[in-house]
Amino acid sequence: MNNSPFSITPENRKINPIPTLSATKPDGSADDNDRVEIGPTALAFDEWSAAGLTTPHLPTMREYRLKRLVSELIKRDLAGVLLFDPLNIRYATDSTNMQLWTTHNAARACFVSATGYVVLWDFHGCEHLTAHLPLVKELRTGASFFYFESGNRVDEHARKFAITVDGLMREHSGSNRRLAVDKIELPGARALEKLGIKLHDGQEVCELARAIKGADEINAMRCAIHACEASIDAMRTAFYAGQTENDIWAALHAENIRRGGEWIETRILSSGPRTNPWFQESGPRIVQNGELLAFDTDLIGTYGMCVDISRTWKCGDEPPTKEQKNLYQVAYEHIMTNAELVKPGVDFLTLSRDSHRLPKQYRSQRYGVIFHGVGLCDEYPSIRYPEDIDSYGYDGVLEPGMMLCVEAYVGAVGGKEGVKLEDQLLVTEDGFENLTNYPFELNFL
Repeated sequence: MNNSPFSITPENRKINPIPTLSATKPDGSADDNDRVEIGPTALAFDEWSAAGLTTPHLPTMREYRLKRLVSELIKRDLAGVLLFDPLNIRYATDSTNMQLWTTHNAARACFVSATGYVVLWDFHGCEHLTAHLPLVKELRTGASFFYFESGNRVDEHARKFAITVDGLMREHSGSNRRLAVDKIELPGARALEKLGIKLHDGQEVCELARAIKGADEINAMRCAIHACEASIDAMRTAFYAGQTENDIWAALHAENIRRGGEWIETRILSSGPRTNPWFQESGPRIVQNGELLAFDTDLIGTYGMCVDISRTWKCGDEPPTKEQKNLYQVAYEHIMTNAELVKPGVDFLTLSRDSHRLPKQYRSQRYGVIFHGVGLCDEYPSIRYPEDIDSYGYDGVLEPGMMLCVEAYVGAVGGKEGVKLEDQLLVTEDGFENLTNYPFELNFL
């Protein structure tokens, strides 16, 4: 007798209803020590309980996200959206599979119709990874047509995949031939167009859907931030003279994983003269007493939520120098002043125009944005400095439920050191809430 939750045919694998599980964790996931689903550890749940945090209810969060996607499709009269970006697939399905590997090897795909029908193509042999997700109506394989996988058969495999997508569109969207696609290998795009499918921007669909967070996503972010800040504390403990930058950075990564976090997008941590200019990544440099250490977490934490916090510390017990204090105070004033501008209804260009102006000596090495959205990663919108509006600026309006990072890098060209600070904000009905709780350095202020 076949007890598998899947009904497998050569062309598709349909997920049958799975039995109701009597034991669940606070977030609604199965309380099963042997489950395949990833998620927070007992350590994270215990810390959240002690802090009085409410966990998300994952089934409700997943339904909210799917409705957001469908709404964006209907607005644009699109038959559906075809996703290859692992984070867009995560948003549509809450499924994960080798997230970093599939970022550069497009072995997974997802189709969401304007009626909310979800089909997931997963890596071969991975049917079991999605059995807990009833919103995924069909599970298939065969979305791989990148060169490493297909070699000189790329066009053949892309054509076969495109025919499958065409069939899904006809079945679930009738005569509508308008398909949004986020990121796709060139042979795949060509194969779809040869079938008469009109391609549209799927990244816009997903970014705008993801921009407004529901109540469960906000709870998920609160939990992720708390876990990240506990991990930052462990990094602080590892921060002393004689340690390498990598020793210190490794503590953050280890503690994130211990709590059920997932990965870190960058490794931006630097010390002493490597703090200026910014964007130098952690390396073997040994930290000395009296030096600054600055970092940007860029961390994908629990529930896949991105926690993007920056802080700058000083090594040792001696007080900061006058120059170190000045750098820190400018950065602090910058993000605090700009945060006060955040409220629903404010447009992006107004935020740029009214933002705090850095002293002239720090403008050349300003950060790339004043604010940026955040959710499953750094997201829409990017709100630019006045100097960058003509080249990169675009307009839009803040809405309740958006999450923004407000940040500053302060360091003069040729300067000895630099300071990086960043907080995460939630746009509320009447203003903003600072979701970040990690303290600043009072002796710098």
